[in-house]
Formats: sequence, C-alpha cells, structure tokens
Amino acid sequence: MRPGRTRKIIRVLSMLFILFLVGSSSYALAAVSQNQKNFLWKVQSKTGTAYMLGSIHFMRKDIYPLHKNIENAFDKSGVLVVEANINDVGKIDIQKIIESAFYPGNDTLQNHVSIETHELLKREIEGFGIPLEVINKQRPWFLALTLTSLELLKLGFDPANGIDMHFLSKADGKKKIAELESVDYQINLLSRFSDREQEFFLLYTLKNINTTGQEIDGLFRAWITGDTKSMESIITKPAAEDRNLSSLYEKLIYERNRNMASSIEEFLRSKETYFFIVGAGHLVGNKGIIEMLRRKGYAVEQL
Repeated sequence: MRPGRTRKIIRVLSMLFILFLVGSSSYALAAVSQNQKNFLWKVQSKTGTAYMLGSIHFMRKDIYPLHKNIENAFDKSGVLVVEANINDVGKIDIQKIIESAFYPGNDTLQNHVSIETHELLKREIEGFGIPLEVINKQRPWFLALTLTSLELLKLGFDPANGIDMHFLSKADGKKKIAELESVDYQINLLSRFSDREQEFFLLYTLKNINTTGQEIDGLFRAWITGDTKSMESIITKPAAEDRNLSSLYEKLIYERNRNMASSIEEFLRSKETYFFIVGAGHLVGNKGIIEMLRRKGYAVEQL
C-alpha cells in the first residue's frame, strides 16, 4: 500500500467522534477578535506548564492563520502531545486495522444489523455513489466514520487541514512529539463495541448525515469564540436525544477523559512546558478534562 494512501486511511480512522468538527470558517472568522477567548487553556502545576488546545479534526484552509495566542503557546512549548500521532505510520499495524474495520470471509453487515437499519443505509448511500457490496463489508463503527468523513469532504472539510495535522507538521523535526493514547488504542476501542452499540452509532449517523452542514457551523463558532457552554450543549445533544448512545458516550468520551487527565498529571510533574491537543469535546463540562484538573488543584486559565 502506498505511504500516502496509508496516511489517508489512518487519518480517517483516527477521527474518533464525529461531533468534534467545525463549520463555515469564512462566516465565523469575520467576528474574530484578537482579545477574545480561545479554545485554549493554560494549566500549571508547581513545576510544569501545559497548554491545552481543543482539537478540530476536519478543517478548511481558510481557518489559518490561527489566533496569535494559540501559535504563541505552541512556540513556548518544548513538547507537542496529541491523542495519537497519525503521522507515525511506521508504528501502525495496517493489517490489524483492516481486520478491525471489515468483516472476514463471507460475513457481511446484513448479518449484524436490523433489516430497518440496512434499508435506511441503502437509501442514504445512493448520494455517495458507493457500491452496496463495498458498504456491506464494513463494520458499523467504521462505516459510520466513513460516511461522515465523506460528507465533510464533500462540504470542503479535510483532515489534512485539521488542527492536529497543522501542529504535527510544525513540530516535525523541531519538537518532541508524545501521545496520550495511540491509533491502535483508538481502533481497539471502537472495534470492541458490541453489535448493538455499533448499530446505534451507525443508525444515528444515517439519520443525521443530511444535517451535517447545518450542525458544523455552530460547532465552529463555539470553537472560534472559546464558548464552552455552547460546545458542551452541541456535544451532549445526541446522547440527550437518544439514550441508546449513553454507553457509547461513556466509553468514547468520559472514560477517556479520566484516563487522559491522569496522563496529563504525569506530564505536569516534570519541569517541561507542553502543548496538548485533544478533541474539543473532551475539554468541556463537569466531566471534561479542564474541570477535572481544576478540581485537583491545578491553576487553570482560559486564554
């Protein structure tokens, strides 16, 4: 498999939760002030400093340049820490990912979802021009991410322009790069969902795929203005509307928040300055990483 093709697959696979996205940058940037808050926090321990930036995984080119506070925080930091280094292709087991994302042998999606879900899928994929036989080999969690990624690409949003990629490219060869998780961890997490959980994930995606363009504008405005309340409201909306998604939220967001907060504390015990990039949805709310660190006694300031 060609390296460029491999990187593209990894970037799509590593987009964990489809709500951590942005809207029309050309609309929102007109209202940006250099004095406003960003989706960026400074967290200090007795010895270390961590800048915490909420990540937007799919982005348009015209979001750049970013606010000076964000770029300055990166410049002051000695280490970039991301959820998963999606540029480090050499550490990723492509065969393992394929086995996690596709059904083996003669097994197909139809054996794992209801007739109703499969019929809805057939109707929705007509607009994407993807053969049903290709769709039928994908597991529901991967198919949900695939369809959302295709819709975003159609709307002009690309993971190559995402916040993660921007800073990974800037850090390459200049700063140390560390991970809070890994691509393997994230793929294992998604692939271990039960058939029932995966179907709920896919079903929600299918029912809302046509409103993606409307939703991402609000998400972007919340991100560009540092509006944590609006971001939290948007992020938690699906689970509030559909209780079947509760277990997915616990595994995809809240459990990972706890794990990442613990890892961040380990970094803060050093004397280094770090620049962390995590999905914006992980930072907000009472169960978010920022509030967890604040409750543990760290000095926290939104920049």
